[in-house]
Amino acid sequence: MGSIVWGFVTDFFTYETTKSVVVKSWSVGIINRIVQLLIIAYFVGWVFIYEKAYQVTDTGIESSVMTKVKGFGYHNNRSMDVADYVLPSQGTSVFCIMTKLIITENQFQGRCTEHDEKYSCDSDEDCHKHYGSILTNGVITGVCIQDFNSSGRCEIEGWCPAENDKVHVDPMLDVNNFTIFIKNSIRFPLFDVTRGNFPSTMTSEEIKRCTYHPELNPFCPIFRVGDVLNYTGQNITALATKGGEIGINIQWTCNLDRNIEYCVPEYFFTRLDAPFAKNAVSKGYNFRFAKYFMTENGTEFRTLHKAFAIRFDVMVTGKAGKFNTIPTLINLVAAFTSIGLGTVLCDYILLNFLKGADQYKAKKFEEVSDAQISASAAQSPGSQLSLKTGIKSSYDSGALSLSNSDQPL
Repeated sequence: MGSIVWGFVTDFFTYETTKSVVVKSWSVGIINRIVQLLIIAYFVGWVFIYEKAYQVTDTGIESSVMTKVKGFGYHNNRSMDVADYVLPSQGTSVFCIMTKLIITENQFQGRCTEHDEKYSCDSDEDCHKHYGSILTNGVITGVCIQDFNSSGRCEIEGWCPAENDKVHVDPMLDVNNFTIFIKNSIRFPLFDVTRGNFPSTMTSEEIKRCTYHPELNPFCPIFRVGDVLNYTGQNITALATKGGEIGINIQWTCNLDRNIEYCVPEYFFTRLDAPFAKNAVSKGYNFRFAKYFMTENGTEFRTLHKAFAIRFDVMVTGKAGKFNTIPTLINLVAAFTSIGLGTVLCDYILLNFLKGADQYKAKKFEEVSDAQISASAAQSPGSQLSLKTGIKSSYDSGALSLSNSDQPL
């Protein structure tokens, strides 16, 4: 037991030092250089040039977005302006352009029948199964109201007459020619850099005349709705009928080692509700709102609007980078360290796959004890440890050279 413990102690208190063995082999040398070149190309091309790992980056972008819609259209024989079809009216980064309205006028509080056929009934018991339903236009009372011309309908308590959203209404296709003005200001707090989405030298007359185009006019803040829909590959008729959600992404990617004027936005467009475009349930986008009035005798009534709309979400993303010594040094050290992977791979090949692996192991790994050093020093004071026959000293300090003639590879 004592010898085992002593063995662990002596093995623990040992020191390993690198021993250089020069292997003159074409195959191993080519593999070594190819691996080193690949590593260098990766760090130079990808890490430093593409990823710009020599920079410190700021992704905590601060942003403000203001929007304004312009245009006139016709819907239900009425001329519609911005106050009629844009909600909310504050010009925020999320807004809706209504394309179709189903209007239920003069609704008063009371009791009336449902319109939907699924609430057909022959007796009160048929209506009891709808108790607590949230899909009705009011609270189910459990009473079946018979109609002489058709089957009965369940009674509700709420705003009457009940909404009938199955009526056909043509959408407002004039939305195609509406324009959206987007004003975006951003700030990268780490570098205290502030930018706007159109040049400060652009005059009001230039803004009024321009229309955004990704190649011809990429910095114009005026976007034609029809062009935006075309960029997303959407059909205006289908989108105006059922509604939908369109995303406008303003992306800022700024290299602050260059002139600040090169810090400009790029615009990307996508349909956000694309996964639900082909669904039978919850297809498109719609919402309801009401306008309330009062009769002369003080009775409240309302006009209910079910609006189908194109919802626009203006999203701002970005990052800025600038040279910094610390990430540069960290990645340089990582690059120089990774070059050593070529040596690890070549050692693995030499020790396991090539002929003469045992000879290479004998030359690479050697154990030297204190007793051996003392005995060698006593025999030849001041001399190096003797080398075995067939091993040549290289010109490098402490290195051994093995040629193809010394070992079969």
